[in-house]
This record gives sequence, structure tokens and C-alpha cells, in this order.
Amino acid sequence: MQKEFIVFPCLRVDQPIGTFYIGVIDSHDLVAIAYADVRRPDGRDIERHIGTQRDLSEGRVAEIKQYVTTIDASFPTSIILAIESDYANFDEKAKEIKILKDDKIAKIIDGQHRIAGLEDYDGDPFQLNITIFIDMDIEDQAMVFATINLKQTKVTKSLAYDLYEYTESRSPQKTCHNIARLMNSRKNSPFFRRIKILGKSTGIATEVLTQSTFVDRLLKLISKDPMGDKDRIKRKKALERSVGKDLEFRIFRNRFIDEKDAEIAKILWNYFTAVAIRWPQAWSDFSRGMILARSTGFAALMRLLPSIMINVNETDVPSSKFFVGYLKYSTLDDSEFTNDNFKPGSSGESMLVNKFREEIL
Repeated sequence: MQKEFIVFPCLRVDQPIGTFYIGVIDSHDLVAIAYADVRRPDGRDIERHIGTQRDLSEGRVAEIKQYVTTIDASFPTSIILAIESDYANFDEKAKEIKILKDDKIAKIIDGQHRIAGLEDYDGDPFQLNITIFIDMDIEDQAMVFATINLKQTKVTKSLAYDLYEYTESRSPQKTCHNIARLMNSRKNSPFFRRIKILGKSTGIATEVLTQSTFVDRLLKLISKDPMGDKDRIKRKKALERSVGKDLEFRIFRNRFIDEKDAEIAKILWNYFTAVAIRWPQAWSDFSRGMILARSTGFAALMRLLPSIMINVNETDVPSSKFFVGYLKYSTLDDSEFTNDNFKPGSSGESMLVNKFREEIL
């Protein structure tokens, strides 16, 4: 059987670690030759481990599989591979590299989730920039992987959401970001100076919610697939409206589609103003241990909102008085919104929303 090769332009780079090559390869060719050497126990010695890669995160792979189908998908940073010289040859004069096209030829040092996310890709041509080390020993492979993953600083979700300010097209993410900014900046807003924009506190004691917490919870009420909606809008495709059971959860979706972002903001404004009226002390208590104004209380109240809005005409904007009419049935006193009664995290959040539902609805 005749051997098949992949040939593509490449440049030589010399650095202290040694020589490597940078080039551009089609995603299908890369998927065909790449493999991950996942770290695992050595069968001969349970105390010894071999391999350099972490296990694949199926959730992360699923996200990438969806992302690569979007109109603005890109992987601008290099995927790093190690290949033995038996399978690769660099032509200095032609500035090309020739690699045997076979499975398990190119060991992945960095980029295994991106490659896995492209395994079933069948869209327009998707090229990737790659870095190739030839005959790189296992020690250097491990050190490059560790350096990349230990030294890089993860971007916070709050910063990622804030960058939607620069996008020109509409998206659920941008709408939620704009509403968070609006709520945080208006003096008579129930969230005035309560949101940590970019996820960082400016030292103001009232900043007890991160921007990502606010945006994440609001996003759930607009879309079950924000990335997909963003892509459909950029492609000038119509979004599917919420009807029936879905409308009970995505209460703001149709208003978003109709570009009534101001109504979404006003409803939230009125709802949390009602919370401040019903529990004025707890809503204004930012001390440690008090949870109504923090993420636990905010998340529970956002989960409660759809159950109240189900009684509202889809075109109406209920007043603060309307919401107070529901919240007044809760027997919870201001002093009861504590960590002792509602533990931080999802368990305390669920306990609180269930308590609200039992008494209010």
C-alpha cells in the first residue's frame, strides 16, 4: 500500500529549547495524524505515571464542536505537536514540511480539546496554525505543556462579557451586559454600584455581585443557546420565538427578539425595587453572612421571577407594586437571610427559591 503524505508551508524557528517549525495545516489533516498521550498509571508500576496530557473534558469538547460551526469561529493561537523524524521531513529550500498521513503520528502537546472539537467538522475549510517539534524528548514535552498551562492567566467570565460592548451586532450576551451596566450606573437603580464590573471590586462595600453572576442568570431567561443565537443573528437568520412551556422559562426571549431590551431592564428594575421595598434591611445589608443582596439571594430571586411573570401578559411591564403584591406573602423576615439558614452555593440557593415558591405562588 502506497504511503500518503501531507505537505504544507513551514518556517524554521530556533530558540533556547531547540528548533521547531511553524506552519498551516487543514483541520481534517490534523485530526487524521494527531493523538493525545493522556497521563495514566503505568501498568507495571501503579505508583508511576506516564503520558503528559490531562483527560478530555467532554463538556469542553461539546462547546468547541458548537463553536467551530459559528460564523466568527477562530483559533488564532498555535496547536503544539511532537513528531518523530521518521515521519516528518523539513525541506529548508522549499520551506515545506512533509508528514506521513497516518494515525498517531503527531503527539499533541497543547490543543487536544480544539482538535477533538474539530473531529466531525464538515463546514468551510478550517486551517490551523501549528508548532511542530521533531524528536523532542519526553522531558521537554512535559515542561512545555506544564509551562503553557501553569503560566497562562485565565480570562474571567466578567471580562469576557464586558468585551461584548465592542460588538456591533445584537446578541443575548451583549444585551445582558448592557443591562448590567445600566443597572449598576443609575443612582435610583436597585443595583446601583452593587455589580463588580469585570469581576473586580473597586473597593466600594456595596459591590457584592460579579458581572458574570448577573449576566449568567439573565441569559437563562433569554436563551438556552446564547452562542447559537449570536451566530444566527450575525448570519441574518430569524430566531425561534418562545412558545408554550419554553415561554415559562425564557420569559424575556420574545422581548429580546423584538428588540425590547428596555422593557427587560424595566421589569428587572421594578422587580428588584419590590425586593428592596419588601426587605429593606436585608437588601441593604452587605455584611458577611447576609445573603439576600449577594449571589445566593440574587440567583434565587431570578429563578423565582418566571413563576411570577407567568401571570403577566407578554406585552405588559409589571410595576414594583405588582411584584410587592406577590413578595408580601413570604414569611421570611429581614434577619433570616443568613448563611446559617441558606448555605452559600447551589444548595442554599435552591432552599431559598423553594421557600419563596411555597409561600408566594
